[in-house]
Amino acid sequence: LSMTDFPLPNLFGTARDKAELFRERYSILQQRTHRHELFTPSGVVAHPDDSRSKFQLKTIETLLGNTAKVGEVIVLGMITQLKEGKFFLEDPTGVVQLDLSQAISFFCDARFHSGLYTESCFVLAEGWYEDEVFHVNAFGFPPTEPSATTRAFYGNVNFFGGPSSASVKASAKLKQLEDENQDAMFVFLSDVWLDQAEVLEKLHTMFSGYSPAPPTCFFFCGNFSSAPYGKNQIQSLKGSLKALADIICEYPSIHQSSRFVFVPGPEDPGPGSILPRPPLAENITQEFRQLVPFSVFTTNPCRIQYCTQEIILFREDLVNKMCRNCVRFPSSNMDIPSHFVKTILSQGHLTPLPLYVSPVYWAYDYALRVYPVPDMLVVADKYDPFTVTNTDCLCINPGSFPRSGFSFKVFYPSNKTVED
Repeated sequence: LSMTDFPLPNLFGTARDKAELFRERYSILQQRTHRHELFTPSGVVAHPDDSRSKFQLKTIETLLGNTAKVGEVIVLGMITQLKEGKFFLEDPTGVVQLDLSQAISFFCDARFHSGLYTESCFVLAEGWYEDEVFHVNAFGFPPTEPSATTRAFYGNVNFFGGPSSASVKASAKLKQLEDENQDAMFVFLSDVWLDQAEVLEKLHTMFSGYSPAPPTCFFFCGNFSSAPYGKNQIQSLKGSLKALADIICEYPSIHQSSRFVFVPGPEDPGPGSILPRPPLAENITQEFRQLVPFSVFTTNPCRIQYCTQEIILFREDLVNKMCRNCVRFPSSNMDIPSHFVKTILSQGHLTPLPLYVSPVYWAYDYALRVYPVPDMLVVADKYDPFTVTNTDCLCINPGSFPRSGFSFKVFYPSNKTVED
């Protein structure tokens, strides 16, 4: 932000921030699509066979400016429902009504390429335009791009955040440290209900198993209470954290050499369901931090830079929300995790949903971007655990610790492998 003259972001955003939020998402995807080989304009002296396979992106303005029928075009835009039951495609130049009957009446999914097509997500719509209606034949997502390709265009700009102005991805020293430290190990748990005796018992078992070789870091995601309501919520959460601190102190090797990161869940005490969420309040965590000095209470989502690897950790029950808000649910291939991961990475955003479904502080929308693609994306969701790799990005869901039979995920950064 220091390179621009934008004002510092504010929680109470202006109208400009709200417009800017979608405009920024659009321009990132537009740039990425134009860089893809299918959409790059061919050179002047191209071979005649080459030019056939190229596509040209049109804007909605060019469609609206035509009175005659416009055949086969591809438009990048955002699906919105401006009138109930009627879908529209929107981009910075205008808005056009969609006719999805052609795309939806096919029972096979060939017309909808894989992914979860939700409202407010950006799509490449292919079809023809006539009488102020765009008739869609097929939908596809903007192509994803490995982070190495993105960085080839931008050099070592630090998109990820952190103190360094240049990206540390290219640092040979850090890469060497990463390769040498083969014992590094990250443990991810979600829905750590500290008020349940059974959960604390399992944490006991886990710590005793890991105490001979302590992991580098434990990531505990909320909700930290199984009954997150009532007037004694804060008090009981303080008590539960104290119980966890006592357990950690029983294992001196873990207490001294492991880090602990706490990411708040959607129902933990805080300012409601608006993202990004601030950390748990200091008065709740004060006692815990005194007992366990190597603990960090962080925002949701949070970003972790480990040597040259970029990790984004997000706690939100997103799979459910996205399936509920699909324009059309994928019918044939029910591999929801793959559809979900493809959607997040090709949208370049953690919550490609309407703002009334998943509210965002307008001026802080950049905190939810997934661009360039990180090395690892952890979406802690109550959905069944999964591990999916897409576009050189490892995406995992540790699953809900108490609900999924106390499952969790372990990540080894030196060889980028995940174990259950």
